[in-house]
Amino acid sequence: MSSQKGNVSRSRGQKHQNATAFKNDKYGASVQVKKANSKVHDGLCQHCKGVLEWKVKYNKYKPLAQPKKCVRCSQKSVKDAYHIICKPCSVQLEVCCKCGKKEDIVIPVNSHLDETEQEDATGRRKQRGKKDLDSGDNDDEEEEDFEEFSDLGDDEDFDDDSGPKKTGSKCAPLPDVSRAHIKD
Repeated sequence: MSSQKGNVSRSRGQKHQNATAFKNDKYGASVQVKKANSKVHDGLCQHCKGVLEWKVKYNKYKPLAQPKKCVRCSQKSVKDAYHIICKPCSVQLEVCCKCGKKEDIVIPVNSHLDETEQEDATGRRKQRGKKDLDSGDNDDEEEEDFEEFSDLGDDEDFDDDSGPKKTGSKCAPLPDVSRAHIKD
């Protein structure tokens, strides 16, 4: 019996085994589930990070509706669910935001923000490079582009609005079925 005092080993396996693993977004993820799945748990020790990841995985994570009061500075600045210490206090004291113990922090606070800032900065550099190339065009080249279109003349489809529209695709035009008679 498993309730026997001192009996730590079982003689049989688990009686009811699930065939498939639980998926928290099986029937379409709600906004709350999407936010929970994308949340980065920073400023936590290994144990607390595992606890919060379990809560997210099995749909037990409930986000905060309003900020909570930090136990160190007594300010309403705790914005993450299940945390008791705000991030500035956690960084200053080098403690876990959830349990308050001085343990090794797995993901430091604001480390994911630094990565996104670096990605944004590289994205901005790329965009600037494209803008610089575009703005480097001369006005003479733009005038030449307009001159090419002025030589087209009336033989194009621009003036003919009464006929069927020609599309850029290579498909054959559909026949006009408005006058067709169907016999039973």
